[in-house]
Amino acid sequence: MSALLEVRGLRKRFRSGDAGWLDVLTGCDLTIARGEVTAVVGASGSGKSTLLHLVGALDRPTAGEILLDGASYAAMSELELAAMRNRRLGFVFQFHHLLREFSALENVMMPLRIAGWTEGKARSRAEQMLAEVGLAGRMTHRPAALSGGEQQRCAVARALVHDPDLVLADEPTGNLDHGNGTMVAELFYRLARELETAVVLVTHNRQLAARADRAVLLDEGRLAPVPTVEALP
Repeated sequence: MSALLEVRGLRKRFRSGDAGWLDVLTGCDLTIARGEVTAVVGASGSGKSTLLHLVGALDRPTAGEILLDGASYAAMSELELAAMRNRRLGFVFQFHHLLREFSALENVMMPLRIAGWTEGKARSRAEQMLAEVGLAGRMTHRPAALSGGEQQRCAVARALVHDPDLVLADEPTGNLDHGNGTMVAELFYRLARELETAVVLVTHNRQLAARADRAVLLDEGRLAPVPTVEALP
C-alpha cells in the first residue's frame, strides 16, 4: 500500500499561563497507508487531539511537516487547506456536532454542497449513506429527535459521504453507552474498509483500538508502536 499521510518531526507548543511554553508534541513521526486504520492511544492530556487537529489542517504546527499524497500542508494557503479539508478529509468527534436546525439528510448533504455538488446529486448520495448507517427512515428528523446512537451514525455518514481519502476520528464512541458504542464502531470500521478510506482514530477504548490495523502510543510528545493488544494502556 502506498503512503497517503506522512507526519515528520511534528512539534507543537503552546504559551502557558505563566508566560512560559508548554511542549505538547515534541517530534511525532507517522506514516499512514491508503485504507489503513491506525489507533492512537495515550493518557488524557498527552496531545492526541492536538495531533488530530494538526493532521486535519485545523491548526498549524510549531515545527515539522505533514504531507497528504506528497503535498505539504506548509506550502498551502488557508484557502487551499480549507478546500483540502472539504474534499479529502472527514471528521468524526466524540460529540456529533450536527447542525440542530437541519435534518439528518441536510446535515449529511452539507459537505457535498460545500464542495460544489448540485442539490440533486448531493441529496441522492446523502440518502445512500444514511441508508448504509441504518437511518433510511429517519432522514427528515432533526438531531433533537434522534437518539445518541442515531446522531453519531449520522455523523459517521456525514464524514464518509464524500469518499474522503482520510478520516480523523476523536473518541467517536466515547459519548455512547456500550451497546451503541459497539454498533457505531462496527459500522465505522465496515464503511471505512468498503470505501478503502484511511483512518486515524483516537480512543481510550481497548476493544476499538484492538480492531485497528495497528496502534501507536502518544507519550511525552512522541509516537511509539504498541506491539500487542495486551500492551495497550
